[in-house]
Amino acid sequence: MIELAVLLIFLVLILLLVVKSIALIPQGEAAVIERLGKYTRTVSGGITILVPFIDRVRAKVDTRERVVSFPPQAVITQDNLTVAIDTVVTFQINDPARAIYGVDNYIVGVEQISTATLRDVVGGMTLEETLTSREVINRRLRGELDAATTKWGLRISRVELKAIDPPPSIQQSMEKQMKADREKRATILAAEGQREADIKTAEGEKQAKILAAEGEKHAAILAAEAERQAMILRAEGERAAKYLKAQGEARSIQKVNAAIKSAQLTPEVLAYQYLEKLPKMAEGSANKMWLVPSQFGDSLEQFARSMANKDEDGVFRYEPATVTEETKEMAAQENVDEWFNTESDPEIAAAVAAANAVANKPVEEDPGAALAAKTAAARDNSSDIPSLESPHASVPAQFPVPQFDQAPPTEPQQ
Repeated sequence: MIELAVLLIFLVLILLLVVKSIALIPQGEAAVIERLGKYTRTVSGGITILVPFIDRVRAKVDTRERVVSFPPQAVITQDNLTVAIDTVVTFQINDPARAIYGVDNYIVGVEQISTATLRDVVGGMTLEETLTSREVINRRLRGELDAATTKWGLRISRVELKAIDPPPSIQQSMEKQMKADREKRATILAAEGQREADIKTAEGEKQAKILAAEGEKHAAILAAEAERQAMILRAEGERAAKYLKAQGEARSIQKVNAAIKSAQLTPEVLAYQYLEKLPKMAEGSANKMWLVPSQFGDSLEQFARSMANKDEDGVFRYEPATVTEETKEMAAQENVDEWFNTESDPEIAAAVAAANAVANKPVEEDPGAALAAKTAAARDNSSDIPSLESPHASVPAQFPVPQFDQAPPTEPQQ
């Protein structure tokens, strides 16, 4: 029994020695090894052989990147307002031995340094700057912490301000201020919108009035131009009509004179015609009495003596004058088919078509230049219009006037 007990004790000692000589370090952690109370080495990830009862694991350190959130810290700003700021620090242990031997508690050290640095940074800023300068604060906190914790074997990778909470009264004031600013911006935007709308409306009305005035101006110009052209055409038509009427009366007189001469009438025929017309002259309602002069025969005799020749028998006989060929041609019947032609003159039709084209032409962009051009053209045209006061004025080409080759011959009185 004693031997068995000794064997069991021996086996327990061997098992204890094996346990003490082997250390298992998980991945992502590092172990600080001491030998007889003095640092010897740092091991990580795997099985480590130790000298039993001489070597020991002082501490295991997590070498992964860690995120630590610190509770809110009361910080006084430059304008004497107390704000609560909580921070989040992201760090990683690069040297486990320094983290164990360089500082008692590196987490507390990081918290205290971040709090002190935060108070120093925020103390030089106003509340407004603090709320709008998160990036500046984060960058300064990271620089200060990284410089202070390098000797502890830590690397500060990121520092963030999680929240900045001003006092409730300040928050209410800020909310009121923000609400007032938003209402102010809304009022300004509404006023600017109304102003822009009024400006656009006024500009639209201005353009509409300008266009309406230009349209009325163009219409008045075109109406005046049309009235002017119409008056010119009417004057030319009246002048041509009077000229044609005078030419026609002159031609009719020449025609009657030529017909009378060609007929070679005698005084007897004229006397007969005179006597034949006497009853008709007496048919007037105002003619109550008609007297034939007693010396009417003597008058005819005197007329015969002056216009006739006395023959051998002592009788006065009228011998008509010799009719020339020109008088016969003038007394001949003319072709009057064209007198009743109702077709329009091609030149007049062309003038009407040109007037329609001008009326349908769109209004020019520059009415002043167009009016100047029209005035110059009208002045040029008016120089071609003959004066009605001139006795030698010619009839325009659009009103053809028949011309006679020569005036009818006149017979000398005998």
